[in-house]
Amino acid sequence: MTNTLVDTDILINFLRGKRKAKDFLSMLLDDSNISCSAIAVAEIAAGMRAAEEERTKALQDQIEVLAVTRDVAEKAGSYQRSIRGHSLELDDCLVAATAFVHRAILATGNGKHYPTKDIKVTVVDTD
Repeated sequence: MTNTLVDTDILINFLRGKRKAKDFLSMLLDDSNISCSAIAVAEIAAGMRAAEEERTKALQDQIEVLAVTRDVAEKAGSYQRSIRGHSLELDDCLVAATAFVHRAILATGNGKHYPTKDIKVTVVDTD
């Protein structure tokens, strides 16, 4: 079974009822351990609509939320320091580092946010 770290954009699209996001997550249920970064939880909470609160909590209760540990933080700092030519946001570095530390495939709709060479990134159209 593979480990898949789902990025914020896919989770938001799922919560907002986008069919492609629902289909993608449903497909993962059969052959993957699904998780998200604690960063995704914070990003979702920051933009959550009042009507989405119950559904958001239900989703977060069903997937594993991976913490930002010291190993994750150090790897994120390494990404931000070493990847030239891209203006990487620290939150994206933390998500990528979480995937690296947990040996997970990073599923995202924003492939350009993750130019890292040492993790597998799967770009998914869930909009």
